[in-house]
Order: sequence, then C-alpha cells, then structure tokens
Amino acid sequence: MRLIFFPALTCLCLISGYVPPAWGKPSHALTLFTEPKYKPGFDHFDYANPAAPKGGTVRLDYPASFDSLNPYILKGLPAPGLAYLFETLMTPSYDEPQSYYGLIAERVDLAADKTFVTFHLNPKARWQDGTPITPEDVIFSLNTLKEKGDPFFKLQYKPVPKAEKTGQYRVRFTLSDPENRDLPFIVAAMPVISRTYYTTHDFAKSSLEPPLVSGPYKIARVEAGRTITYQRDPDYWGRDLPVRKGHFNFDKIRYDVYLDDTVALEALKAHETDLHDEYIARNWATAYDIPAVRDGRLIKYTAKHKIPRGMQAFIFNTRKEKFADARVREAISLTMDFEWMNKTIFFGAYERNDSFFQNTDFAARELPSKEEIALLEPYRDSLPPEVFSKIYEPFTSDGSGNNRENLLKAQRLLDEAGWVIKDGIRVNQKTGEKLSIEFMMRQKTFERVVASMIRHLNRLGITATFRLVDDAQYQKRIEKNDFDLISIWWNQGLVFPGQEQMQFWHSSQADIPGSQNQSGLKDPLVDALLEKIVSARDYNSLKIPARALDRVLLWKHLIIPHWSISNFRVAFWDMFEHPKARPDYNLGFDTWWMKEQYR
Repeated sequence: MRLIFFPALTCLCLISGYVPPAWGKPSHALTLFTEPKYKPGFDHFDYANPAAPKGGTVRLDYPASFDSLNPYILKGLPAPGLAYLFETLMTPSYDEPQSYYGLIAERVDLAADKTFVTFHLNPKARWQDGTPITPEDVIFSLNTLKEKGDPFFKLQYKPVPKAEKTGQYRVRFTLSDPENRDLPFIVAAMPVISRTYYTTHDFAKSSLEPPLVSGPYKIARVEAGRTITYQRDPDYWGRDLPVRKGHFNFDKIRYDVYLDDTVALEALKAHETDLHDEYIARNWATAYDIPAVRDGRLIKYTAKHKIPRGMQAFIFNTRKEKFADARVREAISLTMDFEWMNKTIFFGAYERNDSFFQNTDFAARELPSKEEIALLEPYRDSLPPEVFSKIYEPFTSDGSGNNRENLLKAQRLLDEAGWVIKDGIRVNQKTGEKLSIEFMMRQKTFERVVASMIRHLNRLGITATFRLVDDAQYQKRIEKNDFDLISIWWNQGLVFPGQEQMQFWHSSQADIPGSQNQSGLKDPLVDALLEKIVSARDYNSLKIPARALDRVLLWKHLIIPHWSISNFRVAFWDMFEHPKARPDYNLGFDTWWMKEQYR
C-alpha cells in the first residue's frame, strides 16, 4: 500500500491562538499556532553540522520492488530515495512544530484573508542542467499533479483552483477555501517538476528514465526491482542555503532490494549494507548477538523520539457485505491476543495502539466534553452508545494464549449479527454464505501474527487465510478494492490533524480507485467532523472535532489496532559520525557523514 504524505512534522507543544508572522506580509517561514524557532537570517538548523565533510558511499536495504522513477503517479512502484531528486517550494525543520522554511521559494506571503498565498522564488534555484526554475515550472507542477498525478493530489489541490505568475520570481496561488488552514502548507510542500522535461515526456507514464530534477542528488545507476544509486551533485544550487547546510554529505547513496527481512539482516551482518532500520522486535532482541556487535564494530542504536505514533492496524474493507455489520468486525477484532503476542513474539517491546492520534493531545483519552457531545448528539442514533459513555480500549487478555473470554464474546456478537454455526462452520443465517477472511500482506513478518488469529478464528467457525503477495499484485488489488483485510500505518506526519484526514475517511474518496479511504467508509458524521477539522482556526477549535473523530472511528471497529514504539531502532556499522544535537522528530540521517577512513 502506498500512502503519500507531505513532509510535515509532529509535536506535542502547541501554543493556542498564535497568529503566524507570515500572514499578511512576506516572511522567511510559514508556521501554524507557533512562532518559528529559526529567525530571519539564520545560518543552519541546530541539528546539522555546516562543516560536515563530504564523501563516501552508504549502502541501504529496501524491502520492496520498484519499476518507476516517478513517485507522484498511481501507476508503477516508485523507487526508494526519490525525495533526493525532487525539491519543494519550502521545507520543514525537524526540531519544532509544523514550520516551513525557504527552499525553491525564499519567501512566502500569505494574504491576511487567506484567499491567496504568494511564493517568491529564489533567483538562484536551478534544474540540474543549469537552467533556472521559473514561475512557469511551478504553475505547470500544480496543474500536472492535479490532472495526471495520483488521485491524492486531485483532492489535495482541489481548493487551489489556479496559480499565476505575478512577477519575474513570484507565483500566486488562489485559495478557494480560506477556512482550510492547511492549504498554505500543502502548497508550500508541493514538489516542483520541470515543464521543459515533461513537455516532451509523458508525466503519467511509469518510466525508469532519469528525469530532469533540482535536488542534491542525481541517479547514477538504476536496475528495476534490484538496485538504485544516487550520486551527490557537487553543483547543487541549494547547498549553501540555511535549510541545506550540513545535509546530504554522502557522495553516493545506494539502495539494494531485499524482499525478505531475514536476508536483509544477514546482508547487514555480512557488511553488504551499512545501516538497517530494525522493525522486528524478535530480531532486535535476539538476532544481533554476534562478535561484530559485541566488539563495537556494528552498533545497535536506540533513540527516543517525540513523533506521534499514528495508527498501525489491520483495516476492514467495509465495501464487502460480510464486514458491513460492526458486530462482525468487533468479533474478529477479539481474536487478536496482543498480550500473548507481546510476550511470546515481540519480547515485550511494544505498547498497544489506542488512538489514531497516538502521543498527541488529539487522542480521545477522556470522556467526550460538552463541546464534543454537541457535535455528536445529532447523530446519536447511528452511533455505538459507547462513544458517549466509555473511553476506547483495545481488547485485552491474560496473555496465556487461550483468549477464552474474548472468544465467547465474539461468538455472541456473531450470533447476534446473524452469522451462526452450522456443521461447525460459521454461515449467514439468511443466505447460507460461509464467513471467510483473507489477510492480504506484502510482509512475511505478519505471518506469525496472523497465524495466532487464524487459530482463534477457526475456533469460531470462520475460515481464515494468510496470503502473501508481491508488490505489483498488491497494488493492483488495492486499486480495485479487492481485499478483505490489509495492514496500514496511518503515519500522522502532520502536527495538527487536517486535510490529510479527508483522504483517509471522507465519503467522496470511498469509491475512487487507489483512494486512501481503504475502509470504504461513508458516514455523514465523519464527513461533518472532517469539515470541522479542516476549517478549525485555532488549537482549541481543532482539538474538539479531532477527538470526536478519533473516538467515532475507534468505536466503529473499522480496524484491529496493532502496536507501536517511541524509539528509533537502527543498526549500523561504525563508519558514521553525526551532530551532537539530534532532532526530536526525525532520525536526522541526512545530516550524518562518513568517518575519514571511509570517505
């Protein structure tokens, strides 16, 4: 599943009612609810070392195949690392709340009435062939992404009806929805593509031909589905910008595809790769007891972060009639025995997810306030009563692996929903249809998790299977909404819930091929809450509908929550150095550099 997110940040420290200085006059920064940490004329981000030496090659693993160098269209599987090629109008910092600073655009001017935003382009901004990045390129980018890009962009830029050139280096974007506070940030994060290049090349076509780009790296070598190497551009136009000093220090970055996690780990141990993000708790606990780790040549690096954890979960395709009843979804959810999994599979490394806005003030971890109830009350008859009376908690067990009490509850729910046992098989009382479930996954590591659920589902008379598919098949079935349950991580990269939630849950997205509304949810209350979220003008008016949305989604049992951890877990060979200051909301790998003997 490919989810696209704008590169915004996360933070818990919010200042209510702050009016950004960019509103109504040109500014070097664009912020929401908070003052920018970095003032005009700043030299570099605190977590970057402007004197970092350049050089060396870093080799990384990538867990999926690829066949495209265009990450902005639905067709094809994009290669890893493409963000090194495409620059955006502005770029975020990783040590503060949602704040953007000048990149292709050196200044931004947001109208006081929020009806337009003007970007003043940096006259030094260049494509890699030396030609300038122009207002025409920016305008072309908006129109092309809307017309030919991933469906995500059509919705994202719908309230941006046009962009126009207002000066030699100025582009003004009209904003048709002044109440949507995210729109200026959405535009600021827009990738800029070359009008000249895509006039002679079909943007909508998946291709492995290196495009004309403006980023700090070029493509040196690419082999579909196997490897891609990026070469640092010594003439990169933005190398001395405050937002780029101390970044992109490796001469080459190579990604090699390893479709099997075990093989990827063995490649690291053999020093065929240099760094590995470890997502498997069992590996982190047991697989690194080797001489290279014990003598310090291979480093296990753990670091706390403040990134809101979002939500990882199995999600139901409610377009299918068998999942239309929330009681069926709740019954299936009861078969996940997290306590047993955490003890026997995860080595106690994780905490259960209980919110779509985990680790933020927008999580519904209290009973609904009077203001929330006012939003929910008109829809009371269509809501589970627990929305008003209970705080959502995922089902728990005693960790023994038996899970008997939860299975008894699941059995009652299925019976009530009209799915009864006949000859040991769970069938629909009216139609005789057998209840079957397929977990469709790209990650083999989920097999052990799903296996324990399948045992419990079989005890309930439900036929359940685990299907491992390749990336191409997965993408095709997702585009056709041809699945029962899949695993998704809603990476809530934005500080404040906003426009991105429309893609995930709005009714208008449910039937669009390739849409990010994977559940197929169509709910007037959810739509109304989304409108409130997008139009909120201050922190308090945002918190109310965001918490309401959180609790409604949870109590509808659209998902089976997974687990998460608030640490980076990275293993790397002792060949890197990095700044003393590390950003709270990113590993900061783009600011690392090679030790002298490896350069």
